[in-house]
Amino acid sequence: MGSTVKLWDPLVRLFHWSIAGIFVANYWLNEEGDDWHQWLGYTAASLIGVRLLWGFIGPRPARWADFFPTPAKLKAHLCALVKRRDYHRMGHTPLGAVVMILMMLGFIGLAVTGYMMAEIDRYWGVQWVEDIHGYIANTLLALVILHIAAALYESLQLKENLPLSMITGKRKDRDKSKT
Repeated sequence: MGSTVKLWDPLVRLFHWSIAGIFVANYWLNEEGDDWHQWLGYTAASLIGVRLLWGFIGPRPARWADFFPTPAKLKAHLCALVKRRDYHRMGHTPLGAVVMILMMLGFIGLAVTGYMMAEIDRYWGVQWVEDIHGYIANTLLALVILHIAAALYESLQLKENLPLSMITGKRKDRDKSKT
């Protein structure tokens, strides 16, 4: 099979699967506004806060500086995709980083609008706040679908099970990887 290298630390993996589970539970399983929906929303907001901090103090692959999507990195990744060439990188690809950041911003938006509806009297029952909350949730669903599709596409392209690396924390060690 080849050698592997440690990539994703336990906090990143716990964050990833916890936030995914919370999204599924709150989008499909919980009634909007019920106690579980609210508490899972507060938990998601707390997890986002921890992950934001971890992006500054965590190990290299978790740090914002390691994968922040600059225009040059985005251009190189897009060119590789258009030309159907591998773009192997340990950690997030530039486009993956954009989607990750957008998803995190979506969770922040859900937290803010959810808090407004649940905890601030003047916004309780206000339609535009509910509409924005729903719009953000649906946009986040689209980003989640894009994220899953991209992970599967990249897995096929690179001949490597990328979702498995978010379970084990390890990826294939490649001599020609871009780091």
